[in-house]
Amino acid sequence: MTLPQSLQRAAANIADTTPLLREQPSARGTPKPQLRRYEVCSLLPNGSLAETRHIAPALPLFEQAYTAFTRGSLVETDYGPVAIEDLHPGDRLLTIGGSFETLLWKGMTTVIPGRKAATGSRLSLTSFMADSLGMDRPRSCVVTGPSARLLRTPAHLRHAEGNCGLLTPVQEFLDGMNIVETAPPAPVDMYHLCLARHAVIRVGGLDLETYHPGPDALRLVSYPIKTLFLNMFPHADSISKFGPLAFDRAREMQA
Repeated sequence: MTLPQSLQRAAANIADTTPLLREQPSARGTPKPQLRRYEVCSLLPNGSLAETRHIAPALPLFEQAYTAFTRGSLVETDYGPVAIEDLHPGDRLLTIGGSFETLLWKGMTTVIPGRKAATGSRLSLTSFMADSLGMDRPRSCVVTGPSARLLRTPAHLRHAEGNCGLLTPVQEFLDGMNIVETAPPAPVDMYHLCLARHAVIRVGGLDLETYHPGPDALRLVSYPIKTLFLNMFPHADSISKFGPLAFDRAREMQA
């Protein structure tokens, strides 16, 4: 079976794209964009699975598509909780609405927590201790990545909530006791999941969103970067194919 995006093609793409990454004049001696390898398993229209590898800049656009969940995170499916690394596109995941939706895409990358990202900030994980948000929320310790968003509004953002919950970055819940920042010294496998439409799923007892780049994610990026990004999603040839957001996101509400 011919893969939609081979590692060789990805490398060729990024080689052709690199001069275009520096769209703004940069100071002399500025390091070149860091590259990272991303792995994708996706469900094709004919029902078969495609496993591909991609090389792309370690920019927020790409990092946020792969760094929500850590290895070992238990995702609720129609046959019980399953570790995220054992999920395959075609499996059906439980959403908070009570329905089961088909997993179309799973992305994975490996990061070293504590190391600076392309933005200059440190890559850190957020650890939720058992019952830190209420009984069985979570049931046991859950460690999430920097791009995870929880369907819950912290007290300092409740003025913007209205009658609906907000998808809030997990870093907003840090309290230094039951919800803490952590940075293991060893590399960590990170994942994200994408359904046919944006949803909130149960992961270890927490209500966390599936992947959606956001309606404006590609507005200010160059055409080569846009193409490289969309090549990672066989089911979506444009941002509109991800559909609408299931819930408002906290940062957009604050803007």
